[in-house]
Amino acid sequence: MKLVILDGYASNPGDLSWDGFDEFGELAIYERTAPSEVRERIKDADAVFTNKVRLNETNLKDSNVKYIGVIATGYDIIDTDYCKKNNIAVTNVPGYSTEAVCQMTFAHLLNYVNRVDLYAKANREGKWQESEDFCYYLNTIHDLAGKTFGIYGYGTIGKRVGEIARAFGMKVIMCAHKNEIGEGYKDVDSFLKEADIISLHAPLNDSTRGFINKENIAKMKDGVIIINTARGPLVDDDDVVSGINSGKIAAYLTDVLSNEPMSKPHPFVGNDKIFITPHIAWASFESRVRLMQILKDNYRAFLDGDPKNLVIK
Repeated sequence: MKLVILDGYASNPGDLSWDGFDEFGELAIYERTAPSEVRERIKDADAVFTNKVRLNETNLKDSNVKYIGVIATGYDIIDTDYCKKNNIAVTNVPGYSTEAVCQMTFAHLLNYVNRVDLYAKANREGKWQESEDFCYYLNTIHDLAGKTFGIYGYGTIGKRVGEIARAFGMKVIMCAHKNEIGEGYKDVDSFLKEADIISLHAPLNDSTRGFINKENIAKMKDGVIIINTARGPLVDDDDVVSGINSGKIAAYLTDVLSNEPMSKPHPFVGNDKIFITPHIAWASFESRVRLMQILKDNYRAFLDGDPKNLVIK
């Protein structure tokens, strides 16, 4: 039995261990794998584990792969149609990072409304020592209490984010999809019109791609704050920049981009109203410990003939 991990660095930059995976057979671990290297690295593998390296007909067709373990929740990197036709099992790891993603959502928001980064940097450079008063102001600080917090994508993470928003004293509204009804649900236009803050937590698909676009931005309140800890392509980058330049968007706080790593050039670079973290909302130490354990459990269950977390039924 041969196992291959194609991009181990993303989930284990060195503070965790791959111990336990070698009990299943011969193990090859690559920190990174370029697209041109995939075919050669997996050709003799029985099982392949990948976080962001794409697996499709081109690189799978001459391989012996019977199992793909996605080291994440999202599995759009996998050609599931090809896998289904060729009896390749695909599993993912749901639910491991809910608390971490929620925490990053509010880390971004609190950093912006209180500008912790701005003041911390200034005081490292001696700004407070120069002040004639016991405090000084570099910007206006705002309360979250009383604001309307809009959640686009009210799944597991969206619901938890809503709980936290309510704890801050915010009114929570959700964007209704299809037949979703009930307290707090709004049609798209009402959702966009009423929200002071919009937080994106929807999966990426044909109906959600580009939700934040020129037309929808025009319907929003002036000075809206947009947070994205979901998927980069939920947002049209150029339209966000235009919205910021017009004053419609006060700030865009994001952990994800349409192309990752960040492309050169990029319209967000140098914009002091855009705050970017490098797709690390999921990556707390505790979340990655859970991720590794579920990853092993998934493969063990597959070998035992009782697979779980299958993404192809």
